[in-house]
Amino acid sequence: MKINKIAMIGAGSWGTALALLLARKGCPVALWDRDTAHIEQLKQERENKRYQPGHSFPDVLEVTGNLADAVKGAECVVMVVPSHGYREVYRQIIPFLQEEVLVVSAVKGIEIDSGMTMTGIMQAENLDQKAIHLGVLSGPSFAAEVADSQPTAVTVAFADPQAAETVQHLFSTDNFRVYSSSDVIGLEISAAMKNVIAIAAGICDGLNYGLNTRAALITRGLAEITRMGVALGGDPQTFAGLGGLGDLVLTCTGNLSRNRTVGLKLGSGLTLEQALSEMKMVAEGVKTTQSCRKLAAELKVEMPILEQVYQVLYQNKRCEDAVSELFQRDLRQEVEVLAG
Repeated sequence: MKINKIAMIGAGSWGTALALLLARKGCPVALWDRDTAHIEQLKQERENKRYQPGHSFPDVLEVTGNLADAVKGAECVVMVVPSHGYREVYRQIIPFLQEEVLVVSAVKGIEIDSGMTMTGIMQAENLDQKAIHLGVLSGPSFAAEVADSQPTAVTVAFADPQAAETVQHLFSTDNFRVYSSSDVIGLEISAAMKNVIAIAAGICDGLNYGLNTRAALITRGLAEITRMGVALGGDPQTFAGLGGLGDLVLTCTGNLSRNRTVGLKLGSGLTLEQALSEMKMVAEGVKTTQSCRKLAAELKVEMPILEQVYQVLYQNKRCEDAVSELFQRDLRQEVEVLAG
């Protein structure tokens, strides 16, 4: 399939970085945002000074506040809006989608009320049964570094191998390498859950725990992500790849991680309200902790780190007590936990 137009839905940090990536290749991109004042600023300045300062927009990057104009005629639509508003925006987009369009979710979260991933939401909202190819792009990729053209590798997953290959080639550049996969659910669960584990990692760092603690948390966090993903039909190999372990390591250790930053603030003694009031951008893991906890209960999957993060965020549990409780759990064989 030839891609003549791409619609980038969401002009935040990640949406802008991906729009820049594609536009620098010469691909026509329509960048949309619901914030009218922000859109006007982008049009005038041809730069996103709020989220990606210092990167001028190529001529092929169009900025629009009209959702229909952004989506009409696009062979590829990339969704980069927060998970809690994803359904509302996608519902507005569907009437303007053409047949056989490729829709890529670049959002890392799970809807709280339904427990659905973003592709699950899109499937549920496709009431007219349009021929739409749904996929996900994920992996260890801080938006600022992608905008700076730093070497980065990610994964794109579609059920249809041809759709995955098309998007793989669309996004690939000399410094942005894209691998393909058919494991959509595995990639989505990894993307959502790693943010929860990153909050836990930030808490440990805020408590001034050392590298031993961080390594243990990342490893056991990966075990929890894998258990949930496999329970939903994900391929176990996905969780050892870029979208699994790769993204988890980055988000748990990188200073650019918004979710780790929230954890750092909590570990240093701030309340959740105080921590979030100091954040300029959305930390998806805060809401995802709620949705993943609900999903884990429905699946009857044991996720002790997730549970402790939930209690810290929403039940005012002391961070020190959460860590202590994790270490006081019954001892067991590691392999049995990974398999279970």
